[in-house]
Amino acid sequence: MSHTGVKYRRTAAALTAAAALLGLGAGTADAAGWPPLRDGAYLYTGLTGTGHMTTVDTGDFGTCHTLSRPAASVQVVSGTAALELYRDADCTGTAWATGSLAQQDLPWTMTSYRVRQP
Repeated sequence: MSHTGVKYRRTAAALTAAAALLGLGAGTADAAGWPPLRDGAYLYTGLTGTGHMTTVDTGDFGTCHTLSRPAASVQVVSGTAALELYRDADCTGTAWATGSLAQQDLPWTMTSYRVRQP
């Protein structure tokens, strides 16, 4: 395959990935209101990535963290980590999990979380 063919395939793959990411905003037509995507995991107190942001240590697998402010939305861009979020403190109550690529409003506010493998 020529160099041009490889470049075309890479560009097409990048465009496909970008189009998929735009559709990740839960229940929205686009993700225009979200902060720019970046590596890591982030929890926000407001919907669509607004409000106070908590940066998650994606290398801290299994440790339960109780948030000082409940999270209403999440953004995860990681090939090695996902989040398990809980309604109540100390990783109790109803649980909800992300994948390693997520950008969405949470079904309810979450009070604690732990990092897990996808």
